Amino acid sequence: MKRRSLLIGSAAMAAAPAARATGAGPWSVELFTSQGCSSCPPADAELGKLIRRPDIVALSFHVDYWDYIGWKDPFASKASTDRQKIYARTLRQSSLYTPEMVFDGAAHEPGTDNSEVQALLDQAMRRTSARATPRLARMGDGALAIALDAFTVDRYGADVTLAVYDRHHSTPVKRGENEGATLDNFNVVRRLEKIAAWDGQPASWTVAADRFEPGQGVAVLVQKSGQGPMLGCYKLEPVAAG
Repeated sequence: MKRRSLLIGSAAMAAAPAARATGAGPWSVELFTSQGCSSCPPADAELGKLIRRPDIVALSFHVDYWDYIGWKDPFASKASTDRQKIYARTLRQSSLYTPEMVFDGAAHEPGTDNSEVQALLDQAMRRTSARATPRLARMGDGALAIALDAFTVDRYGADVTLAVYDRHHSTPVKRGENEGATLDNFNVVRRLEKIAAWDGQPASWTVAADRFEPGQGVAVLVQKSGQGPMLGCYKLEPVAAG
C-alpha cells in the first residue's frame, strides 16, 4: 500500500480508517452559485435538502464573476470559478451559468426543480455499478486519514481532491439582485486542494489537523484526471452540525 503524508512532519497513520461498506455510493452534487444571483436561492434550497442524505456528497461552490453587480459574495473565490470553467469544457457547455448543479462530474442542470434534480441523480446512480469510495476517519490528533482500495482506472489516472466546507451560513444581503433577503447557503467550500494523482493501486494519505476548523465538514472526491466523471466520494461531518 502506498502511504503518503501531505505535510512534512504531520503524523503518520496510527490506525486504519474506519471500515465501511463500499456499496455503490455515495454520489456527488456540486452547486455553483452566487449570493449576487437572483436565480440562485431556489437551487441553494435544493442543496440544503440534499446535504441531509447519506448517499449524497453535496457541496456549494460560490463563484466570483457576479460580484461586480452590487453585492460581493463573502464566500466567492476564483478557485470555485476556475472549477466551474473546467466543467464547462469537459461537459461541452456553451457558457457559464448560475445556478448550476453538476451531478457526479458527468451531467449538469440549474438544480432549481426537485424532480429534475432527482432524475439526474437517478442517472448518475445508474452510470456505474462500482465506485472508488474513499474511507475517511479522524485520528486522535485531529488529522484526517484517507484510504483507497485497488480500483481499475484508465491510463490517465485519477485525482484525489479534498474539500473543506462550512455546514451553514445565513447572510443578510444589503445590495444587488438579492437586496433585502437573508440567504441560507449550505456546505460552502472554503478550501479545495488536490491531494494526489492516483493510479488505482491501494493507497493512503494523512491530512494534518491544521487544514480544518472546528465544526467544518470534509469531503474527498475521486475523479477521473482532468475533472472528468466522479469515480467515488465520501464525506465526514461533525456529529452535531450547525
